[in-house]
Amino acid sequence: MSVSSSASAPHNQALSPTHHTERVFGFRDHAALWFSLGVGLLVMQVGAYLVPALSTQQAVLAIVLGSLLGAGLLGWMALIACRSGLSSAALMTHVYGTQFAKLPILLNLVQLIGWGTFELVVMRDATIAIAREAGGMQASYWPVMTTLLWGMVIALLISGSMLKLVRQLIARVALPLVVLSLLWLSWSFVQLALQQGWHNIWQRQGTGGLGWLPAMDLVVAMPISWLPLVADYARHGRDGRSALHGTWLGFALANIWCYGLGVLVALTLPSQDLVTALLLAQGGLIALSLILIDEVDNAYGDTYSGAMAVHSVLPRWSVRQWGLLLTLVCVLLAMVLPMHSIEPFLLLLSSVFVPLFGVILGRLAWQPQIQLQTMHSVRWSTVVLWLGGIVLYHCMPLISEDAGRAIPTLLICFVLARCLPRSAVS
Repeated sequence: MSVSSSASAPHNQALSPTHHTERVFGFRDHAALWFSLGVGLLVMQVGAYLVPALSTQQAVLAIVLGSLLGAGLLGWMALIACRSGLSSAALMTHVYGTQFAKLPILLNLVQLIGWGTFELVVMRDATIAIAREAGGMQASYWPVMTTLLWGMVIALLISGSMLKLVRQLIARVALPLVVLSLLWLSWSFVQLALQQGWHNIWQRQGTGGLGWLPAMDLVVAMPISWLPLVADYARHGRDGRSALHGTWLGFALANIWCYGLGVLVALTLPSQDLVTALLLAQGGLIALSLILIDEVDNAYGDTYSGAMAVHSVLPRWSVRQWGLLLTLVCVLLAMVLPMHSIEPFLLLLSSVFVPLFGVILGRLAWQPQIQLQTMHSVRWSTVVLWLGGIVLYHCMPLISEDAGRAIPTLLICFVLARCLPRSAVS
């Protein structure tokens, strides 16, 4: 399976199917990778946003259902990528056409640079908070130094093998440490909840202001934000079943755990910001440090997939070379850009990828084999459907304030894309 319309395709790692010698990921590798990617301080912070608007029981239900649904979409995309051996850029090219696909690929690149920058800021701020708690890092130049330090770590990982990183460092080292840290923090805050009265916390009613479906929408948003990345890793799987189940289980467990921990922290220490609250837990300094180390793979994932995206458009440079350049860009942006103004832009840009992958799933779901011999410059039927999905996403609050945005848009785009004739190209 090769893209015969492009003479450079054999040298384009992103647009060529994965070679059988690189298909090494099994169930454990997929589960370890996506559990590790699903754990993060940002996830816990978003979980804390669900309360006090929702009751405790409503928050738990939204977290469980939203995580299962969102992680299921990741698993589904992993299944498609594993069967085809194609990256996210190649799947976009197949569904939207060789020329038009460059637009969502470049938008994905901008998104990944933004999230990579945001991850560096999160790691920098958490590092400084941990160090200050331990009695150090009072100098004004430490933010710059810590940003450079984490940037060097990402560059070092990008310089190595992604396959070895997942199978050796994440699965064997990082995963056990982060599980232990989550267990310790969970136990600490459960103990605090028991002291305050578990029954009162569990029966606590919401103050309103956030509907149950919009809350579930907020939970689904986190796994959906990983949809543009999942194929870049799942394409290295040995079989589709293990890619599906490993990705689904790994991310669902991490998402439920981190969202739930965020809610628990917000209920037991409502006046504290998340990092400070975690540090107040017994042994919180060590546990937070381990979670911070695990945060590195999130920044790495953004950078690696960003490099894969730009390599698909400009293959003259290798994925590794692009990865090093993007790491430098993220480090520089983390030093100069105010993150409070960047986050709304990133969330706005993320709305582009809900209908984008709703269409991709609708076109490729249950398709046993993807044929790339015949390619088109622009597939207008899917392009129009995607653009309409973006409009629908932003109009959903006008249609129904309680229905949310992501889930209805994704569902409608999936159904309409599924109804298109298999041969539709215009």
